[in-house]
Amino acid sequence: MTDVEATAEARRIIAEAYRPVPQMPTTYRDPSPLPTYGSTPPVPQPDSRIVPPWAAGTAVAGIGVGATCVGLGCGIWLACQGFAAVTLTSVLFVTLPIAAVAAVAAAIGSAVRSIKATHTEHHHHYAGPVAQENTTLNTHTRGLIARTSNNLSR
Repeated sequence: MTDVEATAEARRIIAEAYRPVPQMPTTYRDPSPLPTYGSTPPVPQPDSRIVPPWAAGTAVAGIGVGATCVGLGCGIWLACQGFAAVTLTSVLFVTLPIAAVAAVAAAIGSAVRSIKATHTEHHHHYAGPVAQENTTLNTHTRGLIARTSNNLSR
């Protein structure tokens, strides 16, 4: 190829590379103004995004637990900040009365429970014919997907 042919071929390649691509419209925007209302009546559009009650309850419980944890954490932090400046003797003087009241309450509860447990006598007074029925229900559940078998014996 001669220099003249090479120059002509180079110019043809460069002109072909920089030739504009024919444009085809891909969208159309209607410039006419939209009507304020049309001839079609409005259609009711029911809201299908109703939150189920269990989800709302879970959200409320999560917010409550979070707020409680933040409050307790702040209270513990404040108490620890206050106790950092307190001596061991003053902490013991504050906590000993509380421990004494708790011990007395536990002793009273234990005494009341033991008094209730001593009275085990039962009297049944019937007027008329009595039919006594003893029924035993044996239940056995097993398996990954629980299957329960009930055996009723009389």
